[in-house]
Amino acid sequence: MLEAVDLSRMGLEFGGGSVAGAVAGFAAKQAAKLLAVLVVVQLALFRLLESRGVLSVDWAALSEGVSASLAASDGDAPDWVSTLLSTLSVSAGFTAGFLIGFHRG
Repeated sequence: MLEAVDLSRMGLEFGGGSVAGAVAGFAAKQAAKLLAVLVVVQLALFRLLESRGVLSVDWAALSEGVSASLAASDGDAPDWVSTLLSTLSVSAGFTAGFLIGFHRG
């Protein structure tokens, strides 16, 4: 049974997936940080302009829009998730590398 499994190929796939996952995890964390900063700056700018009387922000409508967009997601896994899980050796390495890269980023 083990003759049919090429352990060196599985090791290379796992290692390659780990490196790709680490890079993707690091990039995702940096992008998340940048997005968080942009959202905070935008909200602070809205508050500043609202306090100066330059614009009027309907905060209730803004909150409802965010709630509606979160409720609109159906919770089903996208197609790329099933594809990723079908290649177990690469996806396991990618997941481990992604978590390490996201944690270190």
